[in-house]
Amino acid sequence: MITVKINGEARQFPKGSTFEKIAKEYQHNFDAPIFIAIENGKIRELAKEAKKEDAQISFLTMRDKIGHSTYVRSATLLLVKAVADVVGDIQKGKIKVEFSLAQGYYCSVKGDFAVTEDFIEKVKVRMQELVEADIPIRKQAYKIDKARELFASQGMEDKEELFWYRRSSYVNIYSLDGYYDYNYGYMVPSTGYIKLFDVQAYKEGILLILPTQDQPNEILPFVPREKLFATLMESKNWAEDIGVETVGDLNKAICEQRLQDVVLMQEALQERKIAEIASEIARRGNVKFVMIAGPSSSGKTTLSHRLSTQLRTHGLKPHPIAVDDYFVNRELTPRDENGDYNFECLEAIDVERFNKDMLDLLAGETVEMPRFNFKTGQREYLGNYKTLGEDDILVIEGIHGLNDKMSYALPQESKYKIYISALTCLNVDEHNRIPTTDGRLLRRMVRDARTRGTNAKRTLEMWNSVRRGEEQNIFPYQESADAMFNSATIYELAMLKIHAEPLLFGIKKEDPEYFEAKRLLKFLGYFLGIGSEELPTNSIVREFVGGSCFKV
Repeated sequence: MITVKINGEARQFPKGSTFEKIAKEYQHNFDAPIFIAIENGKIRELAKEAKKEDAQISFLTMRDKIGHSTYVRSATLLLVKAVADVVGDIQKGKIKVEFSLAQGYYCSVKGDFAVTEDFIEKVKVRMQELVEADIPIRKQAYKIDKARELFASQGMEDKEELFWYRRSSYVNIYSLDGYYDYNYGYMVPSTGYIKLFDVQAYKEGILLILPTQDQPNEILPFVPREKLFATLMESKNWAEDIGVETVGDLNKAICEQRLQDVVLMQEALQERKIAEIASEIARRGNVKFVMIAGPSSSGKTTLSHRLSTQLRTHGLKPHPIAVDDYFVNRELTPRDENGDYNFECLEAIDVERFNKDMLDLLAGETVEMPRFNFKTGQREYLGNYKTLGEDDILVIEGIHGLNDKMSYALPQESKYKIYISALTCLNVDEHNRIPTTDGRLLRRMVRDARTRGTNAKRTLEMWNSVRRGEEQNIFPYQESADAMFNSATIYELAMLKIHAEPLLFGIKKEDPEYFEAKRLLKFLGYFLGIGSEELPTNSIVREFVGGSCFKV
């Protein structure tokens, strides 16, 4: 027998007991399925045996980020396997997980098959068969060379390329009923755990719909986001055109000294997009307020400056304004459920004063513009007066820019709304996508440390609150934008790596943020690090790594 401690209670289990067996006895205490165990502060897959005497054990469910990611990863493996089975050939039945879309994951197809309703039905039936069979998902360590040979035999050149740049001697490979795959993270012990999913044909590909972290026990109806999808597809197609779709491709470009060409093309593409937006604003002729909104670390400030430069080429006179300058005084700031200041909600902004000032400017009056002092927590007036002439235009950036409640008094025809986000189109490999939130988190971590003296632990500590604010105040308004701008660059994670790794290594094992820090370090380990010497000074990435020609 082996003795372990769960919730302060000592329990005995037969030697050889897995965490899965132990978890089943405690599942009734949770309202969502258990997918991961924590043993003495270390993450354990449920298939692993509990061997440490007197170990402290706890559990993570679908409601936890690690648990939810485990489910998504496992369901993706189930889908990939089912598609290969239906097509009848591993090499011909290929799909690539491209990006998340609402509560779904969009997958493009690669092979001699069409995504018809009949095909989708066969895939769903095969997935359900695999679930009902409750087939083990096994993990085995392979030497790097053997892993590359294995994936070469399955036609997975992306994984073969990825492992060429791995420094470790071994890599963990998962297998499901004779199908082998590499997965960046943990998996459930068997297919029987993957009970909730839906598969739909969408556009030219496949949409895998899964429960969300907040609603883990149901499949929500899919709500299309056409503008967002078009923006993501444009970035995806561009990455394909230049041949940099995966981390392995990027590492290869770095080694072959082709990266500067990629940087120049990416920056030129973004400049062209900004120029197109400026042309559209100028063409309308009646726009006085350009409203820029996006989630944290999307590059709103740099975009406002670069857009202003392009607007000047049309004879307009732009004036950047930060909504943050309209924060209410600190003592009036609402608090969240934990008693902390909630700077993300609309009520943290003096909406009434903002609208009065904007209307006065629109009427040709002179207005003294505020400046918020973040050290004192007070709004200040320092003699900054503005008057809008015929060619003057305000470029306003802030998280609530797309919400018409923020600018309720302004005529619709006077507003042009832009949604910006860092929507990375780079994948680890074809089956392991890079969440856009990871890119933004690393951007913020590096910038916080460089400009605000905030360590990585604090950035990670605040991130969940930031993300909740985005879900409530930004994402619901995406589709109302007149234009969407993708600020992600295909090479930035290789640049951020150099700055972020020392910050992440500073987080201690006993810190609650350690698991996330460890995950990010593992993720950055896939990349070859590069400096930013060749990066233009007006690049959005400069807002985070430093050296921008703008005041950001």
